[in-house]
Amino acid sequence: MDVKQSIRERIWRLLEERGEAAFPRPVYGRIPNFRGSEEACRRLASTVEFQRAKVVKINPDAPQRYCRHAALLGGKLLIVPTPRIREGFYLLNPTAIPREAYREASTIAGLFKWGKPVKPREIPPVDFVVVGSVAVNPRTGRRVGKSHGYSEIEWGILSTFGKVGENTPVATAVHTLQLVEDEIPLEPFDLVVDIVATPREVFYVRRVDKKPFGIYWSYVTDEMFREIPLLRELY
Repeated sequence: MDVKQSIRERIWRLLEERGEAAFPRPVYGRIPNFRGSEEACRRLASTVEFQRAKVVKINPDAPQRYCRHAALLGGKLLIVPTPRIREGFYLLNPTAIPREAYREASTIAGLFKWGKPVKPREIPPVDFVVVGSVAVNPRTGRRVGKSHGYSEIEWGILSTFGKVGENTPVATAVHTLQLVEDEIPLEPFDLVVDIVATPREVFYVRRVDKKPFGIYWSYVTDEMFREIPLLRELY
């Protein structure tokens, strides 16, 4: 078992054993939902970087639902990748959604009901990015996802079109148990974060690693090509 997978297994087990895992369960194999995710997103949404952002891109996973809701409440254009990026990206415009439907619009089902598909080249420049994590080192900003690399592919696609870059703040919202001190290995395509929010506090990372740019085609698998039409189009 490699270092990243051993960290994943440890965190998934910890969340389940400590009773901090939340629906959908079990959290193994997922970006884990956790007790306190709403408070973690509230803290993230209170940061100056989030407050200033006009366009935000947030992952579609369960623990970041409240982050998506906060973006809509804040009047921000919300970009959400569809699960496994199979249907590309969707745009949620809060001015086109009744306020009482914001909560529904922040769910996966609501994304398809209230959002509209948008091509990467038509996405406005993104001011703030939120990614899901299984584990993150708040000192270095290196993180571990669920192993499929979707956040990296999404970043690669958007950076190819100049929608995100080195200076775009990237954040994650996690449970305190997901904070690790491990030296997480960094692949060329790995996306590091600048801000880490938990239900208790917000960490600002003194990041030394650069953010990746574009798609690292030598790492793209046949399965990725089959599953993600956008990759085939880009290639």
